[in-house]
Amino acid sequence: MSSKKKKILVLGSGNFGTCLAQHLALNGCDVCVWSHHSDVVDSINKHHRNPRYLSSAQLAKNMTATSDLSEETVAMSGVILLAIPTQALRSVLSKVKNLITESHLLICAAKGIEIESLEFPGGIIESVLGPGVAKSAVFLSGPSFASEVVQRLPTAVSLASENPERCFESQKLFHADVFRAYSSDDPTGLEVAGALKNVIAIASGAVTGLGFESNSRAALVTRGLAEITKVGVALGAKPLTFTGLGGVGDLFLTCSSEKSRNFSLGYQLAKGKQAKDILSSMGSVAEGYYTAKAVHDLGRKLKVQIPICDQVYKVLYENKPIEDAVRDLLTREAKPELDGIQSPPL
Repeated sequence: MSSKKKKILVLGSGNFGTCLAQHLALNGCDVCVWSHHSDVVDSINKHHRNPRYLSSAQLAKNMTATSDLSEETVAMSGVILLAIPTQALRSVLSKVKNLITESHLLICAAKGIEIESLEFPGGIIESVLGPGVAKSAVFLSGPSFASEVVQRLPTAVSLASENPERCFESQKLFHADVFRAYSSDDPTGLEVAGALKNVIAIASGAVTGLGFESNSRAALVTRGLAEITKVGVALGAKPLTFTGLGGVGDLFLTCSSEKSRNFSLGYQLAKGKQAKDILSSMGSVAEGYYTAKAVHDLGRKLKVQIPICDQVYKVLYENKPIEDAVRDLLTREAKPELDGIQSPPL
């Protein structure tokens, strides 16, 4: 049986889960989306629409939905795609920890750091499903707004795994003329970049909301990339990974568009709104809000200086005025540009 005919179970019915499920269905796969929202399940099955996310998109006929995570549902799926917010990933995986095995092709599209454990999704997968499953898992990241993917606009992402065969299998599933999938052997780098770019995007939205223009944003994004690289290198990632789609590509996208929930969070903070009010009005998770706390703690654990991430944390969790955070960043003493980076990212 060709890999494109495998049954795919997508865990998560949010924006990204829905757009990836739609792409895979249009790419020749039989796709089933798991959701704990009964209205989503009913609407996808009856009307081929997700009423909560990307609701204007007509979904493929070979895309179904279920609220069942039984042994039969998991067993009949050769591919499992994780599109769950990172803070909820452990609890969902715990429901299927005895059902997902190394025979499954496990692809993870979650981005973030779990606050309690400081684990990236790969670490959560390892602790719940075991090291064998984690080592063969594939991680997907890159500049890919869900609204554009579902419109079939050209997009390119990176797929990374320690297992080259599984990475190649994933490429065959995703690759298409409107969705180019590149391979990587550095899942650590891809995960670090995918998580931390959301924190830098909050900062980018904030400086834009304060009225700063192109010079300021370019400086912020570039120094943000340096912070991401420093954390990645400290965790064993390859510096070159951060020059790719999952690194600077995703960072540029999410730091430069109001389509980014994290950019929007920062922008509205700069306009005087409270974080809790912004988050409650979004309808989707701004993962950078949670990642800001986790990366603040992780930076201290690794003894890595990440001043932009630290200031975002202080604004979100200590109610520091954004103007004071900007002032403290601008008045830091001069340093070598590549300080703390073992090899230059560019």
